[in-house]
Amino acid sequence: MIVALDTQLAVGTATGAGVYQRDLAAALRELGANVHELSAPWLDPWRFDRRVLWDQVLLPLQAARSGAALLHASAGTMPLLRTLPTVVTVHDLAWLRVQSHTRAYARAYFGGIQARAYRTAAAIVCDSQFSASEYRALVDPNAKLDVVYPGVDARFSTIARKPDAAPFALVVGTVEERKNLLVLVEALPALPQLRIVSVGPHTPYADIVRARVAGLNVADRLDLRGYVTRAVLDDLYARATCALIPSRYEGFGYALAEARCAGLPAIAARSSSLIEVADDAVPLVEPHDVAGWADAIRALLAGRDRAESDAASHRAANVVRFAWPAAAAAMIDIYRRVVA
Repeated sequence: MIVALDTQLAVGTATGAGVYQRDLAAALRELGANVHELSAPWLDPWRFDRRVLWDQVLLPLQAARSGAALLHASAGTMPLLRTLPTVVTVHDLAWLRVQSHTRAYARAYFGGIQARAYRTAAAIVCDSQFSASEYRALVDPNAKLDVVYPGVDARFSTIARKPDAAPFALVVGTVEERKNLLVLVEALPALPQLRIVSVGPHTPYADIVRARVAGLNVADRLDLRGYVTRAVLDDLYARATCALIPSRYEGFGYALAEARCAGLPAIAARSSSLIEVADDAVPLVEPHDVAGWADAIRALLAGRDRAESDAASHRAANVVRFAWPAAAAAMIDIYRRVVA
């Protein structure tokens, strides 16, 4: 059985969905699956018009020519017209829930148009129980869904923790509105001993963040690094005091899952799938509660050794929970069911 797998978002500086595509392809091959990765490296995956060109023209054409038995549309979008039975991964329903600030044409395409397309898929895979519940609430209450947690790169399980003496918090993810970095900026004046390092691609929201840190006179304690290499990211996971995940909406929450697999103490927002990934072992704070974030961070800093020990004690279980071999095996079962 040949599987045609969309890996276009893994082109260039891969973030959430692109990391998922890249690592899923590798995990499927490790289990012996015959995977044909579909992409157009010359096409910018982050421009809206080129994304639509890929989704609706180039992807189905490549899939039709691949000799595959099915197409896995793994980016959260799928072609409206296609020749192969299609498995679609629905990472989240953010475009129907929290993206009202974005352009209307983008909301229409990634939201309503894709929601209608999902109904024609041969199988629908969600990244979390939360995303499955969102799908049933916003798209189809009677949908038959498969929930498969994405894996976390095994390298996180091998990171040797060596926290810096001077405390700093790591925030991983695209700097965009729903990731909610501003709540941490607002808390910084109450945490004079803390520095925040943010890594991930920037959107115009980063300019809002810069303006606010300047207004609060804390610009020297927020490092907006942008996209970093794997080696730099791994070093930050090793040296950080904690990870902070204040996002208002996540379909899975890679940043929290990676922190847990790396044995890095974390604090997360009490929102969306983060509650599920936290699993009663990570302190949760309401997304917009500035005082609550300051209090939770202050408590962690006051008990750094205890936080480090607690994170280490849960590390092995999370490495198993978010293992790519298990995710790939579940996906192969879905492929076989679709082809059968």
